[in-house]
Amino acid sequence: MSSGGTLERADYSMNYTNELNLPEPLVDAVRSNHTYKEHRYSVTEVLGGTCEAILKRRHDGEITEDVSQRIWALFGTAVHEVLRKAEGTETQLQENWISVPVGIEDYELSGIFDLYDDATGTVTDYKTAGTIKWLKHEFDDYRQQVLAYCWMLRKLGFGAKNGEIVMLLRDWSKSKARFDKDYPEHQVQKVSWSFEEADFAEIERHITAWFETVAHQERLTDDELEPCSPKQRWHKDDKWAVTKNGAKRATRVLDSKESAETLRAELESKTGKGHHVEFRQGEDVKCEMYCSVSEFCPFRKKEV
Repeated sequence: MSSGGTLERADYSMNYTNELNLPEPLVDAVRSNHTYKEHRYSVTEVLGGTCEAILKRRHDGEITEDVSQRIWALFGTAVHEVLRKAEGTETQLQENWISVPVGIEDYELSGIFDLYDDATGTVTDYKTAGTIKWLKHEFDDYRQQVLAYCWMLRKLGFGAKNGEIVMLLRDWSKSKARFDKDYPEHQVQKVSWSFEEADFAEIERHITAWFETVAHQERLTDDELEPCSPKQRWHKDDKWAVTKNGAKRATRVLDSKESAETLRAELESKTGKGHHVEFRQGEDVKCEMYCSVSEFCPFRKKEV
């Protein structure tokens, strides 16, 4: 191992409320204590927005989340705990916490990888996910995460060059797998990547740019922070739906009102039946449903 970072096991946790008065063992399984360290950010944070990361630290003591909102995360934690206790081979490292400097002041990037096999140079990450994730094949966030872990391990002197995700599909249906050719055949699926030098240059540019931005934004007030990007907000654009009068489902959903009105006129001329155009407002899905600091976010304040 090089002297450019550290490699050790770590414990981490957070605190939550219990509005539904759930049993204490369940609450304790979800509850934890996490202490932020100045200038140290995790891989998960670096793959998100700098605004969100900064606000979480500034308002840590003000954020409340009920344990009932963390049940799916509990499934993932349980799976990781079982796998952590399972025996690996002599060339494998399991559930290790790593930290490396990023070359900007005293900032560090940290993270916990699930499994690294030094014999093959492969980082493996376990994910409990919904089947829709597999069906849409939206794996870019997974790829970025294992690529970042590989980049960090290389900084520590390891020969990491491959990444893979083992997806455990929590809502998989055996009956659907029998009759739908597009449905995953098994409840566990694997996605793999072999990384080239260009990939490591790509993730290094992202990490460097992210830390440069966060180093600047840490000096700003909340209202001056740069908002997360549309991608980071999981933004969905405005849409216009063309629906036959009396029907429950839209015939087509289009990106502009003009296109929708044109289609409405064409359908009415062709079928002789009335149609109408319905506006569907876009939304920032993460901001509205999954961001714990949205109430402190300057972007959300303006939107609301």
